[in-house]
Amino acid sequence: MQIRQAREGDAKAIAYVHTESWKTTYRGIISDEFLDHLTTEARVPQWEQMIRSSEKEKILLVAEQADGKIVGFACGGREREGKLAYDGEIYAIYLLQAAQGQRIGTMLANQVVQYLHTLKLRSLLIWALEKNPACRFYEQMGGTVVHSQTLSIGGENQLEVAYGWQDLQLFGKRSTSQE
Repeated sequence: MQIRQAREGDAKAIAYVHTESWKTTYRGIISDEFLDHLTTEARVPQWEQMIRSSEKEKILLVAEQADGKIVGFACGGREREGKLAYDGEIYAIYLLQAAQGQRIGTMLANQVVQYLHTLKLRSLLIWALEKNPACRFYEQMGGTVVHSQTLSIGGENQLEVAYGWQDLQLFGKRSTSQE
């Protein structure tokens, strides 16, 4: 498995991972009707724009198998909203269902965190739907719930929680209060 920076030509594969992981991860959480209408094609422009962005304070990484297939991605940079006292953020980590449970998410997250260190950021947030099974992963990486908010997806309200690390150096280390 190779973790590398996304490049021209990766947008469609990233959009596929994004769409398919939503369909498998959020089935039973978000309405089937909403999930069934997600398309790779609709997400491609978003990822093309991110790849082409000249913004130096964001990173987009992909997890690529030896056969060249992209099975996951992660992106991050400076915290986007400014509501909370955190300066870094992992914006997204998505893996195809078949690639989950193989430590690929950990590899992606760790490389985003390494990049955030180069920006001299000291703390980190990750937002996730409260019912997302990945919340367990964020807890295992040492995150604690620091905020929540309601958002509407497909006409339904969902609770979104922010996992925080006050010290970016502690990402990946369980706090003693969680053991």
